[in-house]
Amino acid sequence: MTRHNEGRPDGVPTTEGSADDLSGAYLAYTERVWRGEENLSAQMAGAYTRHELVRMGDRTGFFPAFANVCVFDTGDGVVLVDSGDFRTGAQLCAAVGAFSPGDVRSVVYTHGHVDHTFGVFAVDAAAKERGAAAPEVIAHEAVAARFDRYVETAGYNAWINRRQFGVPALEWPTTYRYPDTSYRDRFTLRQGELTFELTHARGETDDHTYVWIPELRTLCTGDLFIWNAPNAGNPQKVQRYPVEWARALRAMRELGAEILLPGHGVPILGADRVRQALGETAELLESLCRQTRDLMNEGRRLDEVLHAVRVPEGLLDRPYLRPAYDEPEFVVRNLWRLWGGWYDQNPAHLKPAPEAEVAAELADVAGGAARLAGRAAALLEAGRLRLACHLAEAAALAAPEDRDIARVRATVYAKRAAAESSTMARGVFSWAAAESAAVAEGTDVTTELTRTEDGRRRAAGAISVGAFDDAHSGEDAS
Repeated sequence: MTRHNEGRPDGVPTTEGSADDLSGAYLAYTERVWRGEENLSAQMAGAYTRHELVRMGDRTGFFPAFANVCVFDTGDGVVLVDSGDFRTGAQLCAAVGAFSPGDVRSVVYTHGHVDHTFGVFAVDAAAKERGAAAPEVIAHEAVAARFDRYVETAGYNAWINRRQFGVPALEWPTTYRYPDTSYRDRFTLRQGELTFELTHARGETDDHTYVWIPELRTLCTGDLFIWNAPNAGNPQKVQRYPVEWARALRAMRELGAEILLPGHGVPILGADRVRQALGETAELLESLCRQTRDLMNEGRRLDEVLHAVRVPEGLLDRPYLRPAYDEPEFVVRNLWRLWGGWYDQNPAHLKPAPEAEVAAELADVAGGAARLAGRAAALLEAGRLRLACHLAEAAALAAPEDRDIARVRATVYAKRAAAESSTMARGVFSWAAAESAAVAEGTDVTTELTRTEDGRRRAAGAISVGAFDDAHSGEDAS
């Protein structure tokens, strides 16, 4: 079993333990991740997702998966913070049952994303099978509105998540477990011997909650901390709130937590490490906000702002701030949308001509769409990926049925995807490459997305969060 520091009243676990013991092995893994000696691939692939919990103390269990679940034995029933997704619900219930004989009394949603809320259906079913009452679900009042919106925009959400994760058959759900109890600013849940202090904070979402358990010096951040650069700019999703997010990180930092349990990624153990991780994440967001605001105040166009903002040196090298899911450039765009609306200060974009008409004119001036495609290929060869994408896109819009041009576009976006680090960029570019490959080969997007083993794995629902190796910088010289 995991050893505990005998002189520590908080029961913070060490990383010692048998290699055959899940808790010991997992805590040793978290230490390697913190030191940058290993990445999150094993965690995200489910290598530590078992029918048992990682024990973080006598009353605290952790269910490590793509989306984590925090489990607390209160002495009078169990409280869950989040419930994971539908794929891991059965494992979660088995693990909770092995951890504590008590019924699950409450489930706190940190926010309404489906990977954090859909495990609750398995929890409800397990309670019914035991003859126990269904747990009370507690969440911020905006969660219900999110679920309503998900139902109304199920088709759109299906499309954007197909592109983002490379799952062409994905269907967005339309049935949700709504909260039984909602709150606005703060809420205190007292269960057994533990206190759960819920605080609302806008960040990745408008309905976010972080949970502080003072008796255990434990902080559950949800997706306010995810072992990636903050997901504050997702180009296909609704508004994010970087300013409030940074404030929440600062507020959490001052709590004095000795254990941080994140919505994604591995726990952080030790007060100094918790303060460092939360503080540096706040610093990243604060810098992006400050630079973007200053440039906007100077009257710069969005194009100028995007290419002028710089991340403070060294921050993206932190193992918990790698841009493997979202990335700073997207955060800048989201800040522009938040503060300045959708107009990018380019007058031609205010009431634009159809893109296909613009592309046809460019092709005509260039001497034909094939000339544009040829130039795109040359730019690609020269490593100027951003500019190559513009010309390949124009060529394909001007001649959408031309198979040779489609092949160029497919090649350009495939190479662009391979050069990116974030899930969001790789997903959009990979989907674009598959669209054109389907035109060139007379197939369909699904066929093209599943030609490789990685593509087949993603299409089967193995959600990833980007590239973890150093070969993907997410930048190019153009």
